[in-house]
Amino acid sequence: MTDRLELMGAPGSPYTRKMLGLLRYRHIDHNVIWGGAMGSPEGYPKPKVSLLPTFYFRDSEGNLEAAVDSTPIIRRLEKDHAGRSVIPENAALRFLDLLIEDYADEWLTKAMFHFRWAFQADADHVAPLLIHWANPNLPDEQVSAMAAQFSKRQIDRLYVVGSNEVTAKTIEDSYVRMLALLGRLIREQGFVLGSRPSACDFALYGQLTQLTQVEPTSMALTNKYAQRVRAWVDRMDDLSGHKDGDWLAYDQYGALQGLLSEIGRTYAPFLIANAQAVQSGAENVEAEIDGRKWQQPPFPYQTKCLVALRDAYQALSADTRERVDGLLVGTGCETLFVTA
Repeated sequence: MTDRLELMGAPGSPYTRKMLGLLRYRHIDHNVIWGGAMGSPEGYPKPKVSLLPTFYFRDSEGNLEAAVDSTPIIRRLEKDHAGRSVIPENAALRFLDLLIEDYADEWLTKAMFHFRWAFQADADHVAPLLIHWANPNLPDEQVSAMAAQFSKRQIDRLYVVGSNEVTAKTIEDSYVRMLALLGRLIREQGFVLGSRPSACDFALYGQLTQLTQVEPTSMALTNKYAQRVRAWVDRMDDLSGHKDGDWLAYDQYGALQGLLSEIGRTYAPFLIANAQAVQSGAENVEAEIDGRKWQQPPFPYQTKCLVALRDAYQALSADTRERVDGLLVGTGCETLFVTA
């Protein structure tokens, strides 16, 4: 344990990659404890829920406390470390950043999980890597046995994120569309919200480190349709030398229309249907997404995501909300903020 910020993670964790990219860009000194699958390192506190990455912060008395969930951790880092902010000052843009970050964290991860485990060749490729990433010193026989066991467990859990024969095309098509939309933004301005990276850029990047660099099927789609995005992911890995740029001006917000429409087409109807299922106690989320049936078990955490987005929306001033509403109208995202 040192005075530097410390975190435990794994290269195969998109959220670990999200946060490491952000820490490098923000010039925040840190140590990474690789492992993750092996549990909390000796002498470190355990989080209430074991998720990656796990950050170890010092409380007011100097004791270590474990924290997970990248979105609030990013906001905590903003308060603790000055300079090279990834949160826009403008309230409307700050809200859009949160919405896009949430989409990347909670919808795009469905594509990551789907492409990783729904195809046998991809599963066979990644399972040993995940074990090697956790501990490169294990003998081959142990790696093979652990990989087989872990792979079966993950494949059996595909239904949890909504990956199944009915939803597969919806997930795959939405990934390809996202590649085109992100590629256009990269070409025009460098990042999603301007010529500097924001929290949502790092959220997209985190998932894409797996989808464009690890999973063979999604890698092939990326190389076919969006080599620009693949190159962007490589550059996002270390933006420590990137000079501060500019956020989008209000008259440039229209550039986000395509990406917001994709969020409204896929993630928004899922969030609403999931919240309804959780509230009613239903066994399954039943929805129509992109013209097709969607079915999966309800996920309580994503109900919290919807509540957080709605709280952020309600906290906007009247003038800011009017600006946001003008941009969201017709995208499908506006349905997230219509409450009975």
